[in-house]
Amino acid sequence: MNIEEIQALIAEDMDAVNELIIRRLASEVVLINQIGHYIVNSGGKRLRPVLAVLSARAMDHKGPHHIDLAAIVEFIHTATLLHDDVVDASELRRGKETANALWGNEASVLVGDFLYSRSFEMMVEVGSMRVMDILSRATNIISEGEVLQLLNVHDADTTEERYLNVIRFKTAKLFEAACQLGAVIADAPAEQEQAMADYGMHLGTAFQLIDDVLDYSASSEEMGKNVGDDLAEGKPTLPLIYTMRQGSEAQAQVVREAIEQGGLDQIDEVMAAVESTGAIAYTAQTAREEADRAIAAISAIPDSPYRQAMIDLAHFSVERSH
Repeated sequence: MNIEEIQALIAEDMDAVNELIIRRLASEVVLINQIGHYIVNSGGKRLRPVLAVLSARAMDHKGPHHIDLAAIVEFIHTATLLHDDVVDASELRRGKETANALWGNEASVLVGDFLYSRSFEMMVEVGSMRVMDILSRATNIISEGEVLQLLNVHDADTTEERYLNVIRFKTAKLFEAACQLGAVIADAPAEQEQAMADYGMHLGTAFQLIDDVLDYSASSEEMGKNVGDDLAEGKPTLPLIYTMRQGSEAQAQVVREAIEQGGLDQIDEVMAAVESTGAIAYTAQTAREEADRAIAAISAIPDSPYRQAMIDLAHFSVERSH
């Protein structure tokens, strides 16, 4: 299945998710409505709620709670985006101005807090302590990942292991939770719940690694953000870490200085070093290996169109251009 066929498979469920998101965004505070609707409707892939729906359907879940969980996961994700863009001083996301660029940092942070608190309100309504446990732990780990990433900024000695750990905390954890929740509400056996969690963790890692690849190989129009943003912020992502490890002394020094100083003064030299050392190919291959692990994780899940969609989604995550 291509991405359009996957979307068609769960179109009815996702329509219900989108309706619930709009309904639960409602607030008597006008600014919350404005910012919430702006960011939720700004063209995201809805990948995390899609995973919650697919995993629940793959586990033959029959009730309505997968819709609630998908919306909750999207609210948590949206809250992290609002906070991320403030921390990173980002001006573009998905090809549009960020909420902080339009309304300011204060409003973005506070609306992010509203979305977090609304998501926990909705978790309580699901009525499952297991769901509460998974999502509260996930949000805690995501926050730890944000702090770990902050510690790595401008640190050219960040290792591949440390960087991958940040990805697993900051990005992959919510993928993992979304997939695990589908198995939990379907009362799946423990080994199948773990299989879904492992799938999500490996998929989320692959997805972020491809984002790192695209930061050095896609256009701003394709990415929906400014190419080189990570470098400008002094973030040592895997292409840069590999370039310093494999490149010449001069190449390593150029990348080191770019990370330590931030900015894009040496963007051309850095791009040339990243390309000539094979760092893009290495990062893409690492992503493919993670996608393969995701697919292997659900090999024992009963065959269904939903399981097949999850396999195809893993392929899509590493083949995409934006």
